[in-house]
Amino acid sequence: MTVSGRFVALLALGVVPVVLLGGEMALAFAALGGWVLVCVVLGVIDLALAASPRRVRVSRELPARVRLGADAAAELFVTNVGTRRLRGVLRDAWEPSAGAQPSRLAVDIPAGERRRLTVSLRPWRRGERRVEQITVRATGPLGLWSRQATLAAPGRIRVLPPFASRKHLPSRLARLRELDGTTSVMLRGQGTEFDSLREYVRGDDVRSIDWRATARRHDPTGGRGARVMVRTWRPERDRRVVLVVDTARTSAARIADEPRIDTAFEASLLLAALATRAGDRVDLLAYDRVVRGRVQGATGAELLSRMVDTMAGIEPALIEMDWSAVPAQVRALTSQRSLVVLLTSLDAPGGSRGLLSVLPQLTKKHIVVVASVTDPETEAAALQRGRREDVYRAASAERALLDVARVSAAVRRLGGEVVTGSPGDLPPALADRYLALKAAGRL
Repeated sequence: MTVSGRFVALLALGVVPVVLLGGEMALAFAALGGWVLVCVVLGVIDLALAASPRRVRVSRELPARVRLGADAAAELFVTNVGTRRLRGVLRDAWEPSAGAQPSRLAVDIPAGERRRLTVSLRPWRRGERRVEQITVRATGPLGLWSRQATLAAPGRIRVLPPFASRKHLPSRLARLRELDGTTSVMLRGQGTEFDSLREYVRGDDVRSIDWRATARRHDPTGGRGARVMVRTWRPERDRRVVLVVDTARTSAARIADEPRIDTAFEASLLLAALATRAGDRVDLLAYDRVVRGRVQGATGAELLSRMVDTMAGIEPALIEMDWSAVPAQVRALTSQRSLVVLLTSLDAPGGSRGLLSVLPQLTKKHIVVVASVTDPETEAAALQRGRREDVYRAASAERALLDVARVSAAVRRLGGEVVTGSPGDLPPALADRYLALKAAGRL
């Protein structure tokens, strides 16, 4: 049972006789007591006439998935199975990160009828957003006292990564098509495969002549039908790309108001979309000391669908990354030469010792790219010299940048490549490095 503000205001009117009969205290208090008794009786009558909040049936209709930051409509169907009209307020108890608006809805449902209520959801965290119950408050006809009950009404919605970096995909796909067009006339070499046959033109390398195809096209009469055919080549397709996302404690740090792990997911999705359009096969591994998520063997549209669904439920674990197990995890995914992308953090040399110790095992067989997000506030602080406090802050920022540079240089000495950038710049920078490896014939 709850009381309303109307009942409190009604009680407050009992002060009037106390003020008017201030000289006769006994009479004033008797009048006040009588007024309180009248209010309580009215409240009891109002409560008795209110509908039962437990005689309500609730069902939900929710979308299965929604992208982070997007709007979704959650529909709630409320049926009054009682014999009295239900007037009051319903609270849909979504967890705060679901962004439910409004959280309280006015209801007025005659006996035996059903109403549909709509709640707008705008989640601001990935993962499973759940609701377990609703609270129904039924008021009486006077609006003084209310009956309240909490009912089970479970529901959930899966919040996927936003994939905001997809805005960079059209320009990278255009560069990929341009790359295919310009490299189809290149000579055969590492990282290329046969494309097509065409007629010889002046300037072609004679080593590209296909004598068998030329013989098949040869005119035995020696007429104008005789043609020399040459082979053309293009970057090799159906290569392997393995994305390893570090989900240990360093991935929980927020850079530019975004967790490092979310930036790693954005970069992984953009690279996967680009690589699958290029005809390569992409595998994803989210790992710290155990496998948090794995996507293997998917192609085309299924790849991105499975990736975002796997990423949705992964949160950083507050433990150290076990880099010694990463080579074995990569071998479990593929046994052929691949592009292995390690999405992690490059901080102090001491914290990167585990990564540096296993790089030789990976670079011996694979092309390794280490992608790390940098803090734009650190770079901005290094440029400020106005006050004494700014100078100390700039010195600290320079120290941090030098540490990143030292670890990056060590990665390059061990045969790997490094891609760094702010949360908004890292995904396109990683896609550009992939295209550069394609253009160089290394992938």
